[in-house]
Amino acid sequence: MAEATSSLGTTATIEVERPPNKLLRNMASKIALTPMIATVLVVYIGCTIWTIAYSFTNSRILPTRNYAEDFVGLAQYEKLFDTRRWIISIENLAVFGILSLVFVFIVGFLLAVLMDQKIRFENTFRTIFLYPFALSFIITGLVWQWIMNPAFGLQQTMRGLGWESFTFDWIANRNMVIYTLVIAAVWQGTGLVMALMLAGLRGIDDDIWRAARVDGIPKWRTYLFIVIPMLRPVFITTLVIVAAGVVRTYDLVVAMTGGGPGLASQLPTVYIYEFMFVSNLSQGLAASTVLLVTVAIIVVPWAFWEFGKRRHQ
Repeated sequence: MAEATSSLGTTATIEVERPPNKLLRNMASKIALTPMIATVLVVYIGCTIWTIAYSFTNSRILPTRNYAEDFVGLAQYEKLFDTRRWIISIENLAVFGILSLVFVFIVGFLLAVLMDQKIRFENTFRTIFLYPFALSFIITGLVWQWIMNPAFGLQQTMRGLGWESFTFDWIANRNMVIYTLVIAAVWQGTGLVMALMLAGLRGIDDDIWRAARVDGIPKWRTYLFIVIPMLRPVFITTLVIVAAGVVRTYDLVVAMTGGGPGLASQLPTVYIYEFMFVSNLSQGLAASTVLLVTVAIIVVPWAFWEFGKRRHQ
């Protein structure tokens, strides 16, 4: 309520509408989001806290006794980093992750550039390149296992065609087997990267290309110094999606190499699964916690830097 005095000296009361309570705004949307929020709190945050808590115990199966009785402190972590299998898994993840990211981005971007030239049968080629991504990693692993099998795969086929000295036994070679996983991962993931990059390229204003042609700038320089910087948000989104897939790679290894020969293609997810569901629950929980903390150390500072910079722009 507010009072106002007119020029004749009379006083009138004016109704002033109060702004609605912030908690009551968009109430329908908030109610609709409640199940999702509950799922995030219980399934993601709750299970993460549970995983970290029980990684400090010696529980070999689902814990049934008192937590204080099972508590062993950092013993599981000390055992983890004294295990040769875990160290090899981390080294393999570094090699597999870096090579997969590099080649998926390079090949995917080049394919997107090719598709952006308005070539004939573009829809057909786009479908062909994107099709492997629709397959599960189990199917991809089995297919590439057959292709690379020295007994009846590519090596045997080439020798049957007359190249008797042709050798391609990487999948049975301890020093080369990790690169077979990279080949399979790149084959499956390139189509997704191509689709994301192509969507970004199609969003570039045609005036930029016309201005570059008028200025006589070569097309490769236009892509390198103008287009790629403009595609930075697309690159970041693609990096997050692909990197998340690399870290959680499990079924490709199981279907293609089984982690062998020996430990040559072992990855942390295989280690975590086998300990968590087969032999030692708390050891698997400790390994998954280390993987979570490692990813958080990389992602959280980057997220603060990225979004903080946007806030100040």
